[in-house]
Amino acid sequence: MNESKGKVSGKFILCIGIAIFLTYVPILGSYVGVINTVIHESGHAFMALLGGNVHEIQLFMNTEGVTYSRHTSWISAFFTGLAGYTFSSFIAFVSIWLISKQKYKSLIFILLAFIALNLIFWVRNFYGLFWLGSFGAGFLLLLYKGHPTLVKYALLLIACILLVESFTSSFEIMVLSFMQPQSAGDATVLSKASLFIPAQLWGMFFLLQAVLFLLIGWRKKIFRV
Repeated sequence: MNESKGKVSGKFILCIGIAIFLTYVPILGSYVGVINTVIHESGHAFMALLGGNVHEIQLFMNTEGVTYSRHTSWISAFFTGLAGYTFSSFIAFVSIWLISKQKYKSLIFILLAFIALNLIFWVRNFYGLFWLGSFGAGFLLLLYKGHPTLVKYALLLIACILLVESFTSSFEIMVLSFMQPQSAGDATVLSKASLFIPAQLWGMFFLLQAVLFLLIGWRKKIFRV
């Protein structure tokens, strides 16, 4: 008998549960959650480089981050604002897909590349440098010294943290766009850039794209890791 298309593995459900629990643990939860901030701000930075330049990225202990960039055109600023949440959701999807294909080293190299680019070119604040250095060292230890089982489950947990954080942050910006549309981060930026589209619609868009990646992952069976 064929297994149902959307079946989710017990290991994946357990790791999602641990990832959600970690987000409520003081200090540690914020520390591991910064991995999503790095991806989010890197999305802004990569898009900004296509039509401008990036001055600096700052990463903070509360999982917030900010990218300072300059743009040569309206369209560049618009797509830079669009890139953060969508890139986070995409990388979360890619991370779990790579794990489902047992491409553990590939995922480590991708995450190390994000860390190296931020460490070398963009991040200059103390906590940001501390986080990149410590998390990067952890990935290097996994790469060269980690037992295969440890590598597998550590990466699955990281991928689940990315998935949880990318979804919850998209949900939070959607709620904030309704509660405080003038202070809703990227939704506010896009509202100003697009002139006629309110922050609330951009907040809903960010949540919908996160849901879309979840549905794609369900249909592609990547949650059966």
